[in-house]
Amino acid sequence: MADLYDHLSHRSDQGICRTDDECHRGPDRSARRAAQRRYPQLERFSHRQRHRTRDGGFLIAKTSYVNSFIVVGIYVAIALYFMSTISPKQVMVTNSERRTWDSILDGLRFVWRTREVLGAMALDLFAVLFGGAVAMIPVFARDILQVGAIGFGWLNAASDIGSMTTIAILTLRPLRHKQGLRLMYVVAGFGACIILFGLSRWYLLSFLALLASGLLDGVSVVIRGTILQLKTPDEMRGRVSAVNSMFINSSNELGQFESGVMARLMGVVPSVVVGGCMTIGIVVATWFRAPSLREMEY
Repeated sequence: MADLYDHLSHRSDQGICRTDDECHRGPDRSARRAAQRRYPQLERFSHRQRHRTRDGGFLIAKTSYVNSFIVVGIYVAIALYFMSTISPKQVMVTNSERRTWDSILDGLRFVWRTREVLGAMALDLFAVLFGGAVAMIPVFARDILQVGAIGFGWLNAASDIGSMTTIAILTLRPLRHKQGLRLMYVVAGFGACIILFGLSRWYLLSFLALLASGLLDGVSVVIRGTILQLKTPDEMRGRVSAVNSMFINSSNELGQFESGVMARLMGVVPSVVVGGCMTIGIVVATWFRAPSLREMEY
């Protein structure tokens, strides 16, 4: 209802304003009055909605920030409970004489020497670093697409929905051939989806672009994780996993920092588009620098 009210009251943004100054003054008054006459209940509804934040999701739109954080806390508590039920496993390889820093260096050296592992980790690292648009979604929802709290919630969940869908599909129908080549393609497709999201001014297209990016990102995560497990010997598995976690987890925060800096320097839309282009550039560089990854099959 509120989205319909916003749509009707923002008709001036769709080309009927007479000058540029008029377009920036706000909603056309005649269109607003027409909407109020035709849908009188919208005025009362939109009055309540405008007192709520437009940067929230479903829980924020229906309740408040506090309740949404309470629900998140409950989910975390449930996850901690199930983690606590996992029984400890016997350590297969022990070497207590080596220092922790030396073990980390061993993991770094192995990753650097193994081109398939290095290429897979670098693809994921730089794709998240440059192509992540998560930090800019609130700005797109509020200023560019001009959707409400529920619209923002769908945008924020789109990539996660795509990733979960991919995991379910690949569980039933795993990839059989040319996994390395497909990894290149899906990461390049991820960059293209980010570019499409940055250029889109249509809410449904933006949602589908983020959904597709989640689908492709899910494929890349599965292939990268499988490559790490297959190419790493048992005695190095823990150290390589630690190196992988260190780089991948830090790239999420660094990617959001990079998005904010680039948005400040270039503007929101150019920063997202350039990030998608950088992701495709990383794929091109990896294509030539790591041919063994491109040709890998398992």
